[in-house]
Amino acid sequence: MIDQKFRKQMQEKRYFQNHRKVLVAVSGGLDSMTLFHLLYKNREELEIELGIVHVNHKQRPESNMEEKELSNFAQQLGVKFFSSNFSGDFSEEKARRFRYCFFEEIMLAKGYTALVTAHHADDQAETVFMRLLRGARLRHLSGMTEVQPFANGELIRPLLYFHKKDFPDILHFEDKSNLQNDYLRNRIRNLYLPSLEKENPRFKDSLISLGKEVENLQTALSHLTQDLDITNLEVFEQQIPEVQNFLLQEYLKKFPSLNINKKQFEEILGILRTKANYIHPLKDEYELVKDYKHFEIRKISRRSDLKVGSILLECGNQLQFGDYQFSFGTPLEGENIQAIAVSRETPLLLRHRKTGDCLRLKGHHKKLRRLFIDQKIPFEEREKAIIVEQNQQILAIVNIAISDLSKELKSDIMSTVLYIQKIR
Repeated sequence: MIDQKFRKQMQEKRYFQNHRKVLVAVSGGLDSMTLFHLLYKNREELEIELGIVHVNHKQRPESNMEEKELSNFAQQLGVKFFSSNFSGDFSEEKARRFRYCFFEEIMLAKGYTALVTAHHADDQAETVFMRLLRGARLRHLSGMTEVQPFANGELIRPLLYFHKKDFPDILHFEDKSNLQNDYLRNRIRNLYLPSLEKENPRFKDSLISLGKEVENLQTALSHLTQDLDITNLEVFEQQIPEVQNFLLQEYLKKFPSLNINKKQFEEILGILRTKANYIHPLKDEYELVKDYKHFEIRKISRRSDLKVGSILLECGNQLQFGDYQFSFGTPLEGENIQAIAVSRETPLLLRHRKTGDCLRLKGHHKKLRRLFIDQKIPFEEREKAIIVEQNQQILAIVNIAISDLSKELKSDIMSTVLYIQKIR
């Protein structure tokens, strides 16, 4: 029965239409052995070459024997077999990370473009229930996806529509640790779900349906908002709070390693709704940067990574600095050229800003920091701003402000003009 249903699903889903080399994760348990046998039976029709990948977690006395038996099994069938041993302090999460790192390593090294795992409908129900218990956000209640990008190809879970009770009792290894309730997933499988199924015999199916509804909802919302420029604050602020919430969740999908919790999420949302220019440190060396028009999450900028150099420009010379061409005394050709009055007697220093920088505006000294805030200059532009200095005094900030000193030089017979043109 399962053979026909599986073959029909392969014909409908066409999981492997873009894959020829397929790696099957096999633990030796009933689930993965069933998956492998189904794929092996249909390999010619699917036009795929199979490989087996196995991780020995070294947690049971039988582990080494099972690894050897699987290796012999693969050899008898003429299927390539790859294995690795887990070492170090064991935890479910560490073991999972180790497995998938090894799977990725084999895919990249041996040219496999699809990894297939034996997760089935009961696993899906357990996953949704576990995430409910842990207070996951709505989008994470969708459970596991059938197909997702992985390594140089895809991770495929073709058994998500099959329940374990439908699997034939083929040759496999029993992992007795699955009967122990030391881990949450085992307690869910062995205790919680059986108890709840006494109240509702279709409780697992209800969990799976919930996960599918959440997935469909997320897909629909993503489609409806795909043309919105999420990081444009004018666009963001036009949305109702519920849409803002969704848009921020969509944006955070670009940074899976951040693992933003609910409290941090609300904090970020509050900053986007209320703060002006703002930098907020996040974890894993990321920061939220907000200016008056946009926001973004990026790797934290180290001051040593910024352009801190400076350069002298003598009268009569030209040079490029930053995104600009500077000409001391000789007019430049083209459009949008800024002209600043300077003295011809001493060289100019072109540099980036420093702590404590001030310039004279309308008869008063003003700190650059306050000027940038008042003029709502974005953080990115502040870091790239070029200062024109002469005789240790600031004459101008290119394309932002010209000091009183420069204006006073216009009537000086020893003055000339610094011409500035943006080149990129």
